[in-house]
Amino acid sequence: MRILVALLAMVFSLFACAEDKGAEYIEGQHYKLLEIPVRTSDPGKIEVAEVFSYHCGHCFSFEPMLHAWEKKLAPDTYLVQTHAMWNAQMEPLIRGYYTSVALKIKDQTHMPVFNAIHLERKNFTSAEDWANFFANYGISKEKTLSTYNSFGVTSMIKQAEARARGYKVTGTPEMVVDGKYHISSRLAGGHTEMLKVADFLVAKVRKERGLQAPTP
Repeated sequence: MRILVALLAMVFSLFACAEDKGAEYIEGQHYKLLEIPVRTSDPGKIEVAEVFSYHCGHCFSFEPMLHAWEKKLAPDTYLVQTHAMWNAQMEPLIRGYYTSVALKIKDQTHMPVFNAIHLERKNFTSAEDWANFFANYGISKEKTLSTYNSFGVTSMIKQAEARARGYKVTGTPEMVVDGKYHISSRLAGGHTEMLKVADFLVAKVRKERGLQAPTP
């Protein structure tokens, strides 16, 4: 009896894997097509954009999954992240994020910022808060403060706000593939499914462009 149950479980697993690999996602049901595409930063490749917020608990949970998924991306595909800004109270967060981008320490500080907010209950409400935090990564407080209020960071924030408007974002985390296919957790059916839909749409864009999938 145990052998029969094990065999049935194996067969079910194989069918589930086959179904997942051949999954077809439907526009309007699992993702949306934006009426006006948003220009991507590298038209020669396939861009996958994520809109997130450091205060978002779902984004905190999604980040490790997204990072693991990013490591498996083919050379013709890349991930970009945009911090949402729903109101003026969020400006210190978005300004701190783009300060880390400008200082080229985002890869080092991104998850630690999430951890500081959600596990250590730390607040980032001023330039001083960010300066103290980035000092742990070898950045002088003077450098952080001057970058935080710089024209370059302000420009990045304005561009991020424009992208989020173009993406028609209603919550976080959300994703956009090739500047035109919008994925939300609600439509996809969860965070894991968001990444599966993203994979499907990346393959769809390759087909639209007449490109071959890169060999592993």
